[in-house]
Amino acid sequence: MDELDRSLIALLRGNARMNVADLAHKLGVSRGTVTNRIRKLEDSQVIVGYTVKLRPEAEPDRIRAWMGVLVEGNQSRQVVASLLGEPGVATLHDTNGRWDLLAELEARSMAELAQVLERIRLIAGIRSTETNIHLTTYR
Repeated sequence: MDELDRSLIALLRGNARMNVADLAHKLGVSRGTVTNRIRKLEDSQVIVGYTVKLRPEAEPDRIRAWMGVLVEGNQSRQVVASLLGEPGVATLHDTNGRWDLLAELEARSMAELAQVLERIRLIAGIRSTETNIHLTTYR
């Protein structure tokens, strides 16, 4: 990956719907170059998909929370697999610091969130968790 690829990725992160002509103009290269670079980034799994970002306020019926997870010994692989299979886990991150993993949780109600938390707490290999509920987004 070179500087052109990094610049292309930065533009797509800002607006994944930007068309090839606009990308080419901003990068100072041809449309064919942009098309080929995107195809190569997709084929090599650097780019694995495109998504829509919503303001949290746009989904008032969604409860969001973050859960720090401390894993027992060498159980990380099993815990990660279990968490990825949990429908209430929106994203899962390997972290350093206080927690081994950080999970972003989503639910339609506090009752549903409580069910998600209970299912996660029953996963073998989890030593402890701490959950923080999203209140406000500033940026």
